[in-house]
Amino acid sequence: MGLAQRDTRHHTYGEYLTWPEEVRYELIDGVAYAMGPAPVRLHQRLVFEVARQIADALEGGSCEVNVAPFDVRLPKANEADNAIDTVVQPDIVVVCDAAKLDERGCRGAPDWVIEVLSPGTAGHDQILKLGLYERHGVREYWLVHPTDRVVMAYWLEGGAYGRAHVQELTGRLASSACPQVEIDWEVVARGLP
Repeated sequence: MGLAQRDTRHHTYGEYLTWPEEVRYELIDGVAYAMGPAPVRLHQRLVFEVARQIADALEGGSCEVNVAPFDVRLPKANEADNAIDTVVQPDIVVVCDAAKLDERGCRGAPDWVIEVLSPGTAGHDQILKLGLYERHGVREYWLVHPTDRVVMAYWLEGGAYGRAHVQELTGRLASSACPQVEIDWEVVARGLP
């Protein structure tokens, strides 16, 4: 079961900015997907711990880490912001090109995106967003499965994601987009039941 769609119309970022803030949406190729209620506490604790480790490792460098809600606008070409029809809010976003950052978030492909999977969004994140990030050139995409206690890491090579590197939430895993970052999964997994 996928995320609920707002309606069957094609939407743009200009419209998205006028919608009430109580209900969050992501736009993917003009389709507005309702993001549902706030994630559960465990999800937020995992997001916080991974983002904390990234922020600590990036301290003083040129890369910046942000957590949702944080708009990532993915233009197809050079269209104006209001005409962009894809805007997502990944759990964790790392951007190393300051020119892509503005007061509204990020315009263009981030260097690294991490999603902590929830039952209601897992298919969306593993299928629709995987293809989206690959198409837009996100260098690295990680999917953290708290229930299965694994992380799946995809690296962009030759314009495509190859086979995922799958690792249990033990030991460490280094980022290729930000080699100074190594996530200590033992610390992250302490928060799991």
